[in-house]
Order: sequence, then C-alpha cells, then structure tokens
Amino acid sequence: MISKIQPHHQEKKAYVYLRQSTMGQVRYHQESTERQYALKDKALQLGWHHQMIRVLDGDLGISGTQSHNREDFKTLVADVSMNKVGAVFALEASRLSRSNTDWHRLLELCALTGTLIIDEDGCYNPSDFNDQLLLGLKGTMSQAELHFIRARLLGGKLNKAKKGLLRFPLPVGLCHDDEGNIVIDPDEEVRRIVKLIFSLFRETGSAYKVVHKFNSLNLKFPKRAYGGVWAGKLIWGYLTHERVLNILKNPSYAGTYVYGRYRYRKNISPNGQIQTKMVKMPMPDWTVKIINHHEGYISWEEFLKNKVLIRKNQTNGEDTLLSQAAREGKALLQGLLLCSKCGRRLTVRYKGHGGIYPTYECNHRKREGLTHNTCMSTRADSLDQAISKRILEVIKPKQLKIAFKALEELEKRNSLVDKQWQMRIERAEYEAQLAQRRYEQVDPENRLVAATLEGRWNDALIKAEQIKKDFFDYQQKKSLVVTVEQKEKIVALAKDLPRLWNSSTTKEKDRKRILRLLIKDITVERLSEQQQVILHIRWQGGACEDIIVNLPPKSYDKWRYPQQFVDEVRELAGNLTDDQIVELFNKKGLRSPKGNTFSKAMIKWIRYKHSIPSVRRKRPEELTVKQVSEKFNINPGVVYYWIEKNLLEIRRINNNAPYWITLDPEKEKALRQKILQSNKIQKTDFPKTILQEV
Repeated sequence: MISKIQPHHQEKKAYVYLRQSTMGQVRYHQESTERQYALKDKALQLGWHHQMIRVLDGDLGISGTQSHNREDFKTLVADVSMNKVGAVFALEASRLSRSNTDWHRLLELCALTGTLIIDEDGCYNPSDFNDQLLLGLKGTMSQAELHFIRARLLGGKLNKAKKGLLRFPLPVGLCHDDEGNIVIDPDEEVRRIVKLIFSLFRETGSAYKVVHKFNSLNLKFPKRAYGGVWAGKLIWGYLTHERVLNILKNPSYAGTYVYGRYRYRKNISPNGQIQTKMVKMPMPDWTVKIINHHEGYISWEEFLKNKVLIRKNQTNGEDTLLSQAAREGKALLQGLLLCSKCGRRLTVRYKGHGGIYPTYECNHRKREGLTHNTCMSTRADSLDQAISKRILEVIKPKQLKIAFKALEELEKRNSLVDKQWQMRIERAEYEAQLAQRRYEQVDPENRLVAATLEGRWNDALIKAEQIKKDFFDYQQKKSLVVTVEQKEKIVALAKDLPRLWNSSTTKEKDRKRILRLLIKDITVERLSEQQQVILHIRWQGGACEDIIVNLPPKSYDKWRYPQQFVDEVRELAGNLTDDQIVELFNKKGLRSPKGNTFSKAMIKWIRYKHSIPSVRRKRPEELTVKQVSEKFNINPGVVYYWIEKNLLEIRRINNNAPYWITLDPEKEKALRQKILQSNKIQKTDFPKTILQEV
C-alpha cells in the first residue's frame, strides 16, 4: 500500500467520504459511522497532514443508488476531475456508490488524474489495469448485492401480502387488533362519523356536498397520527374535499385487502436528474386484491358504484364534459342529456339579461374546430316541462311510498347527526374528568405542576361547555326536525305530488336528485324542419321510451306575416297603391302579428321582402305630359293648359300623382289643327310631316 502512495499524492488533499443509506442506520448503526470517521486516522498514518484531510459526511442517511441528491459525492467527483484530490478514503466500494454508472465514472476520473482509492482491503491505483479491474468487480458486486437484498425483501413482502398478512397504516375507522387482524375501530364516535360520510354520499351523490353538509352541521372528522409522540392519537379537524375522495376511493372500507395500488416510477427531469414519482395504478393492475378480507363499512359492489359516480362527477375529464351530479341552476336535465349526433353530453348555457334563460347545447365539435356550428341548441324549459310531466305520470301510483321513505331518511339522518353530537360531548366530558383526576392526584405542595394541571382542567371544562353550546345552536337552527304534524302535512302533499313538485319551496337540486333516481340518460334528437325534439329516455330499470316535444316558434317566425296575408297583398298590389292597401286593411280592422295598425312602411317592407311589384300606374296606351309635348313639339306648359281647359282626357290616381293622357286619332287631329290656328303657338317650327297630316 505504501509503495503506491507517492509524494505528489500527499501534496494533494485526502478526501474521507462517509455515507449510510438511511437515517435509521445513522441512528442505530453507530459502529459503522465510527469506523468511517476512523478513516481520517488512517490517512494520518499514511502520511497526510491533518490540514490536508477533508471529511465529507453530508451524505449520511442518503441512499447511494443515485447521485443527483448526494451533494458531497458531487463535490468529490468535481474536485477529482480538477486534480485536487490525492486519495479517496472509503470503508468499502458500496459507500461510494451503489450504481455502476456513478462508480465507473469516478474510476475513470481517478485514472485520468492519478487519484488513489483506499479502503479497508488496501490501496488501489485506477490507472493500473489490475487495480481498475478489481475496483470494477467490487462496484459490480456492490450493485448486485443491493439487487439481491431488495429482491429478498420484496419477495417476502409480496408473499406476505398475498396471504393478507402484510401490515400497513390503515385509514381512520379501521385498526389492527392484538392478533394483527383488521377490525373496525372500537371507538363508537369514529365508527359513526365514517358511516355518516358514506350515508351522505349515498344520499347526495357528490363528495363536495358531503363536505358542505359537514361544515354546515359544524361536525369534525378525525385523522390518526403516525410516528412521534402523537403516534396512534386521534386529531379532530374540519373535513376537506380531498379527504372525502380518499375515503370513498379506499377499498379497505369495503372489506377488501389491496396491495399494489401505488407504484414508484422513475423518469428524467428537464435538468437531467432522475426523479422517483408515486403513480396510482388502475384496478386491473393491483398486485393483490382479496375481497371480503375483513369487516367493512360498505360492500364491494357499493364501492365500485361510488367510483363510477365519482368519475362521472368530474368536469375536467375527457369523457365527461359535464358532471352528472345534481347541481344548482334552473336546468332540470343538466348532466342527463346526450347528443344524438356526436354522443357527447349536452352542456348548459344561461342566456338573456342576467343569465336567467337556460339553454341545452352541444358544442364539442365546434370547440375542437371540426365545424363552425354547434350540433344542436334548444331551450331548456320545453324539455324540462315534458320530462317533469312524464315523471309525475310515472311515479303517481307510488307517491305515498315515496313520502314515507323520505320521512324515514330524514329521521335517520337526524338521528345520526344527533348521535354524533352526543358522542362528541361525551368525549369532551371524559377529557375534562381525566384532567380533573390528574389534578387531584398531584401533590398540592408541587405548585408548578398543580397550576399547569389546573389550567388544563379549566381548558377541558371550557371546551366541553363550548361543544354543548354549539350543539344547542345546531338544534335551534336545524330544519330537518320532523314532528307528527309535519308528517301529516308531508303525507298530504304526497297525495298531490304535482303541487309538491311545482312548489316554490322545492329546490332544484331535490328535483334533479329525483330525476337521477329514475332516469339514466336521455338522448336528444333535434328535428329542425318540424320544429320538434325527440327525447329517447332510458330509465334506470333498462326500459326505453320516446317522447316528442313541440318546440315553441322562434321569435322571427312568431312575428312573420302568414303566407295567406302575403298572397293577398300580392293580389291587391296589381291594382292598388300602398296607401290604398293600407286604407283598405285598416278599414277592415286587420292588425299586424304584433297587434299594430298598418302603415305604408309595412306594405313597402312586405313587397320588398317577397319581391312584389307595385301597381302598374300607367297603361300602355296612356301618355305622360312630356310624351305629349314631344309628340306635338310644343312646350309642356301648353299641355298643362289643355288639361286645365279639359281639352284632354286624363287619369290621375291622387293629387300628387302625374297626369296620364289618352289620345285617340280624332282628338290628336283636332289638337294639331288648334296648334296651327293659334297665334301663340305658330312661332314653333313644326315638322313637315305634321303639316302634311293636318
């Protein structure tokens, strides 16, 4: 060993690298830690000055399978590559690295810079082929050793899990007994609060509504602490939405033993580091699944049903553009309608001033850029009324049974909540009594301890009184207390279910829940030409039914003039002017579709819209004043003079209309003769043809 150490090695620093895989090894295997720190003394014996020795112990408690999280190992590799290190001291090759990639990279750098590697077995020069070969074998054996250890551990773990004996932390409401079996928690308050979660989800069908119900009732939910001084203790706090989802998705509550729900997978981050991420596996990929392994709170069938309902409640999934849970809003069929063209769920859009008019529409293809138009869009009120009418017809024979069942559910829910409050008060009183006993057992002379215990006793009493006060406030505010008189009123209302359904006190969410109990989904087929919608209803029992709904006319169709009226205007326009048509319609007492009297602008619009020509005012044989003046080659004023003296046969529709003149051959000859005989008109040069005619 000494022969390999040269003076130029001792001129550089000696690095002592320490590492143990876990903090548990650092805490309980201190002999290994001492042996690694003792390598500093070995470096002193081999000739390095104590100022030239650097101890790297920042990687204690970190696994050697990867290097990205070992900062001291990175420092070691960097300094070796810059030729600052003369020798690297380690207890064995496994302390430096458990990865062949990191190990051989370090060997290659040490060979290039002439750095020595020293362990308990000897001194190695990586630039020497034999030493490099031996170090490579040590690194390979180190990695293989880790593989064998992991394989043995995981094999034993899997074999125990297949028998359902592998223990792991259980969710609240389940625990292990003295023999290691999974049993329901003996604490009655914990059992009842867990049962209440499943009961509320069964009733509402939404995890969010379960949380809202808990908070409205001021109920707390426990969680069990693992590790530390609080190990095994129950900590009560407010229920969260994520906690409810974890409870509903946990198969342990269904009496099923599962192993392999989550697995670790490695990937490369953008900065080139290897990251380990926990991934949730689908149910078919679970390694172990033992149904009816222990007593549960729900059945396996209900667990599967809850998972399907939770998935459908998602609003951001690929196949669920709209959730099926009953939510707020006036759209009664929200989440139940399917498009007959693309199969997607119809969404709800509120239009109008303030968004008070709900509309069902399917815009998936438009949103994806496949088309410029929506698949369909229809008013919600017509469809809601048709389905409501059909629902009332279907459940009419069983109205009384529904009413009594609703009463039972209300009473059961009240009893569960009241019992939970009573157990909460009982627990607070027990904690107050326990604090009292501790205070009474202390030595009165020990004033410091007595004062502390007295303060805890007072705090426990105040907490118990506060819980009692909260329970009293809850009893005053709760609205689900059903008295005998209220039962009679509800039964009376059940006999008249339409009035109960249409009552202003019945919430939209309650109507939607009733619909979801009876209807699975509804496929909507829009017939645009007939202004109709066909609803293909699929009931929960599997039966199918079709309902035709006549949609109300569109606004522009409602105010449109009927075809019969347009034909009448077309016929009258051949002989009458717009003013005459208006006068005729108003005299008959006719009104427009909006109820207004007719005006000239209305008739003009009808003619423009339907391409109706106006009355032909001038007949083919009639002449205008200009045409007559050109015919006789006279000034138009002469023609007007003739009209004034009744020398011409004229026709005029109204006072503002032009003159239409009719000339027969005899009249024309007489007028030409008059022109020739007139001194005032003779100044005009007439064509020879006119004189010849005269």
